[in-house]
Order: sequence, then structure tokens, then C-alpha cells
Amino acid sequence: MRSAEVAIVGAGPIGLELAVAMKRARIDYLHFDAKQIGYTISWFAPQTKFFSSNERIAIAGVPLQTADQGKATREEYLGYLRAIVQQFDLRVNTYEPIVRIERDDEGFTLISKPAGNGRTVYRVNKLILATGGTDRPRRLNIPGEDLSHVDHYFRDPHTYFGKRLLIVGGKNSAVEAALRCHQAGAQVAMSYRRERLPERSIKYWLLPEINGLIQSGRIEGYFQSQPVEITPTHVTLARGGAVGGERFDVLADFVLLLIGYEQDNTLFKLAGLELHSDCGAPVFDEQTMETSVPGIYVAGTAVGGTQDKYTVFIENCHVHVERITSALTGTAPPAAPVPLAQPES
Repeated sequence: MRSAEVAIVGAGPIGLELAVAMKRARIDYLHFDAKQIGYTISWFAPQTKFFSSNERIAIAGVPLQTADQGKATREEYLGYLRAIVQQFDLRVNTYEPIVRIERDDEGFTLISKPAGNGRTVYRVNKLILATGGTDRPRRLNIPGEDLSHVDHYFRDPHTYFGKRLLIVGGKNSAVEAALRCHQAGAQVAMSYRRERLPERSIKYWLLPEINGLIQSGRIEGYFQSQPVEITPTHVTLARGGAVGGERFDVLADFVLLLIGYEQDNTLFKLAGLELHSDCGAPVFDEQTMETSVPGIYVAGTAVGGTQDKYTVFIENCHVHVERITSALTGTAPPAAPVPLAQPES
């Protein structure tokens, strides 16, 4: 049985920033992730650029530099995270999910399930959950959703060259996929349940282009519609955004369902945290990030639960690291950060 003062679960940007903070404060810690470091970012499509500027997503005081001084791509940011791990000699137990949390008067017992190694038991006094908020795609739960030509992740535009592609969704991920696939030679159509694209949910440099392509008919836009069935050759849409509306078919060789993502709050439930009923976000103290269970803290986008309108991003979570470190070391918590003039994410 391995023991430590603190365990961090989650090795995204904020989880890694927490690990650096623990080393700097000379706090003995263990670090786990069910997948690889930066896993959520790893399933972005190739060459996807961040909405936020580099300085806002840099961590641990290490500048994030890019070749063109522009916003970082998926590949550049993953390389940056790997460099952080190497620079600070961080040890992360990747591919080792925590499957059980038990609390007693002296702390916590964690049980993990590393691949091919049975189960491992750890003892810690404090626990930090930085598990993120976009663990799995939302589902439509309609016939045909699991067919082989249907995907919930946009992976590579080249896949759709010369093919008819229907994209379901109208926020930033759907718009970016539509534009990139159109530029790669796909015949793109979009189905969105509202009257128009939500301007505040789309990167400002993409909005004019997508609106122009839809208005010109080069990308077909089916607004106030939603899928009710997917077949190998077409998708049946219902008008008016209601399942009971008038139905019509759209031919499609491929279907991308880009309708958002949900948080997996299994660990929150295993730990017995009090959760908000609407989004499953944990209840926590704003000054210390401690949850309803003494000794368990939450950090990063995990604090937002399943977000509908995204308000919690990497850029406004750095302060979580300072608050938790202060709570663990008994120092004064940092002052509330000055609100960003223009949040970028």
C-alpha cells in the first residue's frame, strides 16, 4: 500500500498545474489519470486551434510559445503539456483509473485498477478531483445512432472528402467541423434545432464564413430541425425542432453528432459529494475549493459539472490551484481574480 499526503485525480492542464504546485510546496502527493495526460484535448480534431490566447492557457508560470505567435493548436498544446511533465519531473500514473474511494477518520483509501495489474490500494490524507467536465458525448438516443458511419467526435476532415456529410449541432465544434470539411471537399449540410446559429458560442473569426456559406447555399442549413432516425443512406429530420414535426430525409454518407459533452461524475458520487441537481456539479467553498466532504477538493472544469452554456474554462481555473495550495499549507487564500475584460474561451 502506497501512502501520501495528497492525491490528485485528473491530469489535464489544471491537474498538472496542481502537481507542480504540490512539488513547489514540498507536499508529498500521488497523481492519477484514467487515460493519458491532456486526454480531452487529444481527441480534438488535428490542427484545431484554441479559442483562448496562449498566455491564458499557459500553466505553472511556463510561457506557451508557438511558431507563428498565434493561438496554440491541439498538437502544440499537447506537446507543451508533455514538456511541463518532463521539465518538472512529474510522475503521473496514467491509464490507472480510481474505481473506489473510502473515507475514515484518518483520511481516504483509494483503489485503482491499472491495466492488466489487478487492483492497487493507496492511502492519502487529502484528495483533489480535477477530472474535467467533457468526458463523454451527449447522445440523441434515436435509431441508427450507433451505425458505423455515425460519429460523436470530429476526427479528420480528409475522411469526408467527396462525400455527403450531415453535421448535427450549431455551436463552435459543429461550425468548425463544417468549415474544415467543406474546405476539404465534402458536401456539407447542418441540422440545428434553433432558428439561427448562436453567435456567442462560435469563434468570432468563424462566424462570418459559416454564415456566408449557408446564405450562398454552399453549405445547406436545416434550422429548427432535429434528427429522429439515422439509416445507412439518409437521416430523417423533423421540422420545427420537435419530434412530432413534419419529417423529411437528407442523404448522408457520414453523420457527425456534435451536440456537446457530459461530465462523468462517478467519482463525485463514490466520494459522497453533494451535487447540484441541475448539472451535477459539486458544491464547494469558493475560498478553499473544499467540497461538502472534508478533505476533498475540486479543481478545473470539474467544478462546472455538465455545462450547457460554457462558463468554466482553463483560463479561469488557474486560481483554483492557488486556493487549494493555500488551504493545504495553511496560508492566506489569494484575492479573488479580476474578471477578464473579454473571456476568450
